[in-house]
Formats: sequence, C-alpha cells, structure tokens
Amino acid sequence: MPLPGVPEMSLVPLPRLIVEPLVRAALIEDLGLAGDITSASVIPKDHRSTVVMAARQPGVIAGLDAAELAFTLVDPEIVLRRHVEDGDAVKPGDVIATIEGPSRGLLTAERTALNFLGHLSGIATVTAEIAAAISGSKASVACTRKTTPGLRALEKHAVRAGGGMNHRFALYDAVLIKDNHVAIAGGVAEAIRRARAGVGHLVNVEVEVDRLDQLHEAMETGVDAVLLDNMTPDQLREAVAIVAGRAITEASGRVTPATAAAIAASGVDLISVGWLTHSAPVLDIGLDFVEATATEKSPKRVAQVLTI
Repeated sequence: MPLPGVPEMSLVPLPRLIVEPLVRAALIEDLGLAGDITSASVIPKDHRSTVVMAARQPGVIAGLDAAELAFTLVDPEIVLRRHVEDGDAVKPGDVIATIEGPSRGLLTAERTALNFLGHLSGIATVTAEIAAAISGSKASVACTRKTTPGLRALEKHAVRAGGGMNHRFALYDAVLIKDNHVAIAGGVAEAIRRARAGVGHLVNVEVEVDRLDQLHEAMETGVDAVLLDNMTPDQLREAVAIVAGRAITEASGRVTPATAAAIAASGVDLISVGWLTHSAPVLDIGLDFVEATATEKSPKRVAQVLTI
C-alpha cells in the first residue's frame, strides 16, 4: 500500500510472462478445435491487409500489450505499430494502432484484441474521471480485489494507466481485517492483535471500520491503515482528525465522479472504488480496413474505410 506523499505509481508494463497466458487462453476459447472457419473459408490464404484500431469515443487507453499479443500469437507475420501508449488520452477518430499482415490472422484475432483493449481502456477511462474529480487534493484513487477472475493483473495495470493506485494485489500481500473478521474475532482490537501475531514484520495491517468508536479502538491498538467504510464527508473529516497522521486513511463506499471531490476534501489519503474494475463500461474501439493509413508523424485520423 502506498504511503501518503509518495508519488503515484509508475506505469510499468506487465511482463509478457503474465500477459501471454491470459491472451492465449482467450484465443483458445474463441478458436476451439476447428479454428476460425469463417475466415478460412472466405479469405484467400495469401491475402494481406492493413487495418487501424481507432477510438470511437473519448477515453484513456490501456491493454495494448494484450491486444498486440492477440494478433501476433495468431500469426507471427502480423505487425502492429502503435500511435499511442497505455495511459494516453484519445478522442473519437484517433488512430490507436496500425496493423499489417495476413488478412485471415487479422480477422481471427480482431475480437480478442478488441475485447482486451476495450475492457481495459474502459477501466482506465473511469479511473481517470475519478482522478480528475479529486485533482488538487492529497487523495489518490485506488482499485480493489473486485476484479474479473483471471484478469486481475491486467485490470490493475489499467487502473494505473488511468492515473490510479493499486490496493493490495491479493490476499497474500497485506492484511485487511474486514467486518466479518472482526465479528468472528470478537472485536477490532482482538482481530488486530491476532493479525500482528500471525504475519511477518514487513506485512502492513489495515482494519475496516464503519463507526468512530471502532476507529478509536483501532488507533489505540495500532494499525498501519484504516478503511473508513461508508462514512459521510463530515464523519470522514472527524476520522482523519482522530487518526492524526498515525495511519493511512482510506475511504470507500458510494464513490462516484460526483461524490469523489467531497470525499477527498475530508483529508483522506486514499479513496478505494470497487466498480472501477467490476463495472467499468467498455471503451468503444473499432478495427477498420483502410485504403491509406496515417503516417507515423501524423497518425491521428482514419483514412477512407473500405467495405469488404
């Protein structure tokens, strides 16, 4: 978990070792035992094309590595040239990438590539909206573990592409004591004591509270971070005063672009938002066959689209 005052996470590309199995699994799901029987039947084997992936609505791009792998795993002869990178903003009509190669492979990989790119760019886009809403405050927007099974690494990368922070990656890298843990342990303090006894000295311990009396108990026991769940801005402001810099303060619950600014104004360090990953709308991105593609120096507009 980031500490207050630490700059936002750098957008480090995910290793191919992580991305490739996810893309390969998606392609296998699509190709099955017989492959792309439509393209194999309709498109001549030696036919080649140049296409562009273009934005059809404004947003922030994420997932280009996965999209590129979808094409090159289907056919190594396919070459993708990027005109933007993950984290870049686009507007309708902007060309994201130019792709050239065997037409069968282009059509076979198209949907898998666009599924990854549209989904991940959608996450980056809504993250950027929240980040813009809290700009000027000390708060950062963070994702949660409410991710698509199997796609967590990609979705958390997309959050970073949108200007957000990653929360704990999984159950193994930080302690987060939730309300059910507290209920079973018999109280906030007891749950914290058990957690401290059960993990190493390098593991951060965070506890979720939804009442100020629980917060007082947590601070008396000692924690690295507190998750202030479903509190009003006024309650958050009081909670921040109680913590007084002794722990990281994280707000969650009812966060939208419209409510984020008031939450950030309370003085919390982080605002965690589950729907960034579980409910972000897909960014509309299309793949178009063209007669002429944009040059490397001027890649922004799609040329005449062919009907095929």
